[in-house]
Amino acid sequence: MTSDIEIAQKYNKLPITEIAAKVGIPDEYLEPYGKYKAKIDVSFLQNDKTKRDGKLVLVTAINPTPAGEGKTTTTIGLADALNRLGKKTVVALREPSLGPVFGIKGGATGGGYAQVVPMEDINLHFTGDFHAIGAANNLLCAMLDNHIYQGNTLGIDPKTIAVKRCVDMNDRQLRKVVDGLGGKTDGIPREDGFDITVASEVMAIFCLAESVADLKQRLASIVVGYTYGGSPVTAGDLHAHGAMTALLKDAVKPNLVQTLEGNPAIVHGGPFANIAHGCNSVIATKTAMKLGEYCITEAGFGADLGAEKFFDIKCRKTGLHPSAVVLVATVRALKFHGGVKKEELNAENVVAVRNGAPNLIRHIENIRGVYKLPVVVAINEFPTDSESEIETVVDICKKFGVNVVRSSVWAYGGAGGLRLAEEVVRLCECKNEFSYAYRTEDSIENKINAVVQNIYGGAGVTYTAVARKRIDEFGKRGYGNLPICMAKTQYSFSDDPTLIGAPAGFTVTVRDVKISLGAGFIVVYTGDVLTMPGLPKHPAAENIDVDDSGVISGLF
Repeated sequence: MTSDIEIAQKYNKLPITEIAAKVGIPDEYLEPYGKYKAKIDVSFLQNDKTKRDGKLVLVTAINPTPAGEGKTTTTIGLADALNRLGKKTVVALREPSLGPVFGIKGGATGGGYAQVVPMEDINLHFTGDFHAIGAANNLLCAMLDNHIYQGNTLGIDPKTIAVKRCVDMNDRQLRKVVDGLGGKTDGIPREDGFDITVASEVMAIFCLAESVADLKQRLASIVVGYTYGGSPVTAGDLHAHGAMTALLKDAVKPNLVQTLEGNPAIVHGGPFANIAHGCNSVIATKTAMKLGEYCITEAGFGADLGAEKFFDIKCRKTGLHPSAVVLVATVRALKFHGGVKKEELNAENVVAVRNGAPNLIRHIENIRGVYKLPVVVAINEFPTDSESEIETVVDICKKFGVNVVRSSVWAYGGAGGLRLAEEVVRLCECKNEFSYAYRTEDSIENKINAVVQNIYGGAGVTYTAVARKRIDEFGKRGYGNLPICMAKTQYSFSDDPTLIGAPAGFTVTVRDVKISLGAGFIVVYTGDVLTMPGLPKHPAAENIDVDDSGVISGLF
């Protein structure tokens, strides 16, 4: 079978100028990075008040499993299908992190005949955005530690430092380190650690900023630590935000590439929805909406994480109003949620599909009942799916008044998503009463309870002493009216990754909370979720290689 990278390498890419011309981007606002990728200077859109926003469609999924769901593949294929229907459509995707690329996934640009290209570039260094984000973050950390070493005029208590250095790689060895060892000139010894770049507050700020000025203001608001008297110290207090913005001034421009069918795709901003909000940048989404009749975008992991944050953080803060939601599932994943082992998923098992379906149904109920949005279920087809299994999914969803559409975009590209595209067009014409899961003016505890009970299906929340103390402090400092960003395992509605399906009656434990003032939300840490993942026993990097002519192999 032809691999994803082989399919991508056979495609005759169009010059990026031709892709830009399809959506009316003038040459003077295009900044090419080689022949097939470019940055967009969006100022021409900001100056043009005549362009109306296109429809915004979110692609999300059930809770992920080792069987795979195909959310990005479906997103790209749907955009190609809409373009085949004559609907001017732009897809807006997240940039891949090198951690997952070299860890488990081996690439994050779609699959089969529903991909964005140049696949290798996007999966690796691309246009350097993540490197710029890491550099800006690490500059802040260097200036913070230097300030303390040079006399600490701000009176920062080193035991309260709230920012970590970062690297765009899964490296468990860096989770907990001791630095500043050596002589007097080598800094102040302290316990420290690294985050993966996509888990940094700078990444969240990058994705939520709407302009360079907004970016600079948000960077200045990052709380880096506290004084001995307990007052917060910010990046602005260290005078770091100007230089950080300088490092990010080019990165903040969205990246233009293309699908295998020669349609425009904007790839910009970070993933990692179990820590940050897990969506592409606001700038990318709004640009895509201005350039097309439809913008198809995605959010990280399952709908309990990515979609919840897309709605409750991204849409709330920007005024974005989605028109419809596509909920991706596979028969294989439903069987996994129904208790079938990974190695047995190819065998027909209608009972397991029924047993796993409650996971799908809860996501449907959340999208329709909590967020008041129309939804279609897209079954990402596998050759091993039986007709009985698919019909079981269709019958179950019909009882809830939700249509199920087969999607075969992996095998056939846009042609395999035409029925899905038609249903999305229909749903987008329906009026909706888009709402949120909670009010920002609610207490921090009430907002957490709302997500746990109404989205996850849990019974309640318990707090460690540390978390309770921080929540009280944030309330007193006036931070209580911020949205919350739940840091939770992606594999379960609960904070226990082993509780698959649709568990109920569980209690979520909040072990810590952190203020991300620049991003504009409070991070709520549950369970054992990590801000620096590790590599698996056999990382995808073992299979990646390059030959003498520079052709890369092994990316999925």
